[in-house]
Amino acid sequence: MSSTPVPLSVDQLRQLASLGERRAHSPLGEPLLLLALGAGDRADRALNDWLRALPAPVVGIGAGDAPFAVACDAVVDDIDAAASLIANVRRHPLAAMVFVQLLRLIEKLPITEALSAESLAYAALQNGPEFHGWRNAHPGDRAAPDEDGPAVVITREEDRLQLALNRPGNRNAMTVEMRDALCEALQLAVSDASIATIEIRARGKCFSTGGDLREFGTAPDPATAHLVRSLALPGRLLAQLASRSTAFVHGACIGSGIEFPAFAGRIVARDDAWFQLPELKYGLIPGAGGCISITRRIGRQRVAWLGLSGLRIDAARALDWGLVDAIAP
Repeated sequence: MSSTPVPLSVDQLRQLASLGERRAHSPLGEPLLLLALGAGDRADRALNDWLRALPAPVVGIGAGDAPFAVACDAVVDDIDAAASLIANVRRHPLAAMVFVQLLRLIEKLPITEALSAESLAYAALQNGPEFHGWRNAHPGDRAAPDEDGPAVVITREEDRLQLALNRPGNRNAMTVEMRDALCEALQLAVSDASIATIEIRARGKCFSTGGDLREFGTAPDPATAHLVRSLALPGRLLAQLASRSTAFVHGACIGSGIEFPAFAGRIVARDDAWFQLPELKYGLIPGAGGCISITRRIGRQRVAWLGLSGLRIDAARALDWGLVDAIAP
C-alpha cells in the first residue's frame, strides 16, 4: 500500500464503477478513495449513487462546489490536507467505514430513528477487532478521583432551570454517574412545562472531555449497551428541550462533551473552547448522539472530517461552521 493514495479522476472512477469493483476501496484493500474534484466534471447521478454505496470513506480533493463533491464524505483543499484522514482511516478502517456509512444513512432520518441507527452501529464496533485491540492495550486500571457533591448541580429560579456538571477533578467526563444525573434533571424539565429556560454549564477548567475511558466497554455485552443507550441518553432528552435550552461551553469539549450540548437550541462558547471527535482512534464512532446533533449543525461532510481526522477546531472555526451560535468572554 503506497504512502499516499493517488486521487482518481472522474473518468477513472467511472471505469471502476462500470466494473462493479468495490472491494479495492474497502477495509479489505485501500480503505478510502480519494477523488480529484474538477469544476468541469459532468454530473452523473448513477456515479454519485455508486460512491455513496462504497464501503469506505470518499474524500474529495478540490473545490467543494464541484459536481461530485456532494457524493463525497469529506472534502479538503489539497492532498496535504487529507494526510490526517488518510493516516487515521488506514489505522482504523472498519470504524471509518461504519462512521461514513452511518452518516450517509441518517442524513435525512428523524432524530429518534437516527439515534437508534447510531447506537446499533456503535454496538457493532464495540464487538469489533479495532476496539478490542484498543481495550487490550489500555486496561484502565486508574480509579476516578473522589469528588464531593452531586455529579450535576441543579438550581431552579422561578421558571429557569440551571444545570452544572460538577466533576471538575475528572474533567466532567461523561461517566455513568454523570449520564444518569443528566437524564434525571432533563426528565424533570421535559415533564414540567412551567420551566421556560434550561441553562447547562460546567464547573472547572473545561466543559467535558467526553466519555470516561475507564468505563469504555464495561457493559456486559454490546446488545445490553445498546439497550442502555436506548433508555438513558441525555442527548435524546435535550433534543426535546431544544427550544428552551442553552449550553454554555468552555475549554475542552471532546466527544460527548460536544455531542451532548449540540442538541441544545443554542450554544454559547467561551473563546478558549475547543472541539474534537477522537473516537476513531478507539475503533469506535461518536456514540452519544453526535452523529445526529453535530450533523444537524454543521453538515455530514464536516462531521466526517472531524471524526476521520481527529483534529481539533477552535471556537472561531466552530462559530464559522455553525457548531456554536455565539462566542462570549
